[in-house]
Amino acid sequence: MPTSELQLKIEKIKFEALFEYASIGILVVNQKAEIILANSFLLTQFGYENANELIGKKIEFLIPNRFHAAHVHERDDYIEKPQRRPMGLGMDLYAAKKDGSEFPVEVSLNNYLAGGESFVIAFVSDITKRKEIENAVLQQKEQLAINNERIAQFNNDLEKQVALRTSQLRETLTELEVSKEELQKALSKEKELGDLKSRFVSMASHEFRTPLSTILSSASLVSKYLKEEEQEKRDKHINRIKSAVTNLTDILNDFLSIGKIEDGKVIAHFTVFDIKDLVNTVCNEIAGIIKKGQQIKYHHKGSQLVELDPFLFRNVMINLLSNAIKFSPPGGLIQVGSEVSETHINVCVKDSGIGISEADKEHLFERFFRGANVTNIQGTGLGLHIVEKYVDLMNGSIDFTSELEKGTTFTITFDLHAANML
Repeated sequence: MPTSELQLKIEKIKFEALFEYASIGILVVNQKAEIILANSFLLTQFGYENANELIGKKIEFLIPNRFHAAHVHERDDYIEKPQRRPMGLGMDLYAAKKDGSEFPVEVSLNNYLAGGESFVIAFVSDITKRKEIENAVLQQKEQLAINNERIAQFNNDLEKQVALRTSQLRETLTELEVSKEELQKALSKEKELGDLKSRFVSMASHEFRTPLSTILSSASLVSKYLKEEEQEKRDKHINRIKSAVTNLTDILNDFLSIGKIEDGKVIAHFTVFDIKDLVNTVCNEIAGIIKKGQQIKYHHKGSQLVELDPFLFRNVMINLLSNAIKFSPPGGLIQVGSEVSETHINVCVKDSGIGISEADKEHLFERFFRGANVTNIQGTGLGLHIVEKYVDLMNGSIDFTSELEKGTTFTITFDLHAANML
């Protein structure tokens, strides 16, 4: 075989190897915009088994129908005045597979002459995964913007609430100082308000600073994770932000509830409902926050229909169950019981937690009070105060028994006639 023929054969083998085994889709189109070559990678991309399914077809055969008219004009212009066009020019391009499904692509174009004819070679990349990641990142940025807006609103609401409470405290002090005859009472009241303020400042400095610090640090770190492979890190900090925002919402709701109660805006609306069904529902909902191994067991005895305020009663149960979960260790048992007799409605929640000391028991239902043994457990010291107020609005009473390291049992009692039981 002559050297020139051998050389041509070697070059042909190299071309075929490069063309067929390239890890990118490759198409060659003639001046009539007809496909004359397609490599195996491209066939796989578009769902074809044989190149003969594409050879001779117009390039629009691989483009969604809605783009055909515009593309014919664009490719005629390109064939007339061809020029190199690299990938990544910010163009949103879509291709159509054999089954009609569409997928986003990037296309690099170039032209060459052979045998006096002009040909266009196209390199096609499937960018579906990249688009999915870009869309996910965009959604996360939008969610982060929404969270930032919510945080700003929470801060505004909190500032207004604190300003209102501060104003009310000042007004109370002014009224107490008007009469010298009530000086002793005023001094006592001032001390009480001072203690209340100290408790509020102590609680707020911890309960607000911690979630806000979490939000600020996570928001700062999210902006630094720009690479696609850092998606897991972005998700971690976005979840931390969501958790902190939820915590702030709960704290703000406690403040708003206290404000409504003190302003006399909370009124009990007695309605007949199934107490067993409501308690079961609350137990199922609250199960989402239980610690590892914890169990909630509920039993009911007697009639199921009662007449209380279902909204207030539901909030009481949510608060007591949340506390039982919070103060009980992993694997602990939480027992809930309800009984409707001929004279009373009794509801109890028993945990297996750290218990309450004798010194703390007399202050348990006071605003902002937190036991000496719960300083490392999150809370505002408002929950049980709200519970007592809600129970009182329904003409009931609440009591508890507790022993350190052996758990606490809260018992709520409603007199049959006072509760308007049917």
